[in-house]
Amino acid sequence: MDQGDEGYGEWEELVATALLGTERRRGGGPAGSPEALLDAAAVHAVRRRAGLRPAEAGPRPDPAPHDPRPAPPEAAGRRLAQLLAGRSGPVAGGGRRGSAPDLTELLPQWLAAAARHGFRSPAALVPALLDAARARTDLRPQALALAGTRGLWLARMNPDWRFALRGGSGGAGELPAVTDRAAVERLWQEGLFAERVALLGAVRAHEAAAAPRLLTTTWATERAEDRLMFLDSLRVGLSMEDEPFLEAALGDRSRNVRATAAELLSALPTSALAGRMAERALACVGPEGVTPPAECDAGMLRDGVVKRPPAGRGERAWWLGQLVEAAPLSCWRERFGGLDPAETVALPVAAGDGWTEELHAAWCRAAVRQRDAPWSRALLGPPSAPPAAGPGTASLAERAKLLETLPHAERAEWVAEFIRAHGLSEAFQLLGVCVVPWAGALGRAVVDALDTARDAGSYPWSFSGVMGLAERCLDPAEAGRLEALTTAAEELPDGTPGAAAYWAEAFQRLVSTLRLRATMLAELTPA
Repeated sequence: MDQGDEGYGEWEELVATALLGTERRRGGGPAGSPEALLDAAAVHAVRRRAGLRPAEAGPRPDPAPHDPRPAPPEAAGRRLAQLLAGRSGPVAGGGRRGSAPDLTELLPQWLAAAARHGFRSPAALVPALLDAARARTDLRPQALALAGTRGLWLARMNPDWRFALRGGSGGAGELPAVTDRAAVERLWQEGLFAERVALLGAVRAHEAAAAPRLLTTTWATERAEDRLMFLDSLRVGLSMEDEPFLEAALGDRSRNVRATAAELLSALPTSALAGRMAERALACVGPEGVTPPAECDAGMLRDGVVKRPPAGRGERAWWLGQLVEAAPLSCWRERFGGLDPAETVALPVAAGDGWTEELHAAWCRAAVRQRDAPWSRALLGPPSAPPAAGPGTASLAERAKLLETLPHAERAEWVAEFIRAHGLSEAFQLLGVCVVPWAGALGRAVVDALDTARDAGSYPWSFSGVMGLAERCLDPAEAGRLEALTTAAEELPDGTPGAAAYWAEAFQRLVSTLRLRATMLAELTPA
């Protein structure tokens, strides 16, 4: 037995003594007490480590690809480090945030502003940026775009960051020129999924019709989940040139791919699928009433109609809704004698049969899918009307989607008037679809409603969500005007105890956050 074998046997004896206990091994082991056992284990551990021979060094990784984008100004880089660390200053007692801004909520805005200026991440902050993207999926697209090629390079070396290889944008500087057909084909055939997604987007931006041609070259061998994501990328720049590819995808072996292809085709009002859906929908709905389909035939199934309804929905109502939402909205003008969308929505179609709500909900989905502003206005109705009495839908979620089809200025004015008429209690979802920073009228409506709620002695914590939105979305230029709201008012006799102090603290945090946002934007502005 050589020295190595002897040392190994002594180590095994120490392990057995530790497992059985020194009392049971006394007299037969190398250590008679717990202290002696630990001392012996320490000595053997040092001997074993000292006896290891260093392994040969592995090959050095290739350098990270060059990212031609400039780094942000030095002050902006320091700000990014602060935001990634989440340092926001002292927090008030009792777990309350106090008046300090919430830096984690400002990080998305910093990333968006950096992207607008075309910056890359400072090299030293790429690991922290990848950690943030791993922890928060909402940050991933912007964080990975900022990390760029260096982020993908690091992700190949760390299993914790492997998500970037499938969810990244490819990074600026790593893609070939879209006019270099050989390089494009090579990367498409051999690249990582993230690189291929970025390449497809670049090709689509350069020549929309070239994207489906590129997809066709490998479509039959792609995984179902990859086919779905590639197909979803065609939403940007969707046109009738995509119809042949999408029609072929209606026969895909994946149900999700078939459904997405049908949805995209129905967003093209002049597509063959839209025409087939219009024919079916017009046979079901007219001035005389609603007659839902009696069955879901093979043609409907191929065109994306899902046969089995969710729990609580009737089959015929389920099929009707899918037909109407996929039919081009232009087909209803002739069906209803030349009426415009507002007049059509106001008709008592099928009111006696109880189909009105189903029909209006399908029209809402069609307006969103087809980005039809006139129909969206008709289904929204005037913002001053009570939500339950809306002409098309009382659902705030559906109203928010309809608002997204309107121009930014009109959207903000509609929501501002809604708040002036109904307050903030039902406006949270609607505010979420307004462009940031909020237009002046919308911002004033929100602040005025918050101030009114404070004066009325309302329960302050019920408005914390809207206050958080205001911190992120109000125009930073409004900070000076809001300074007067930061002082604590007198407690109302019948109000919530401590409410006045809470409201003052919330407005102080709002003002300090707006000023910090202004500073952030100034730091990112190139000299």
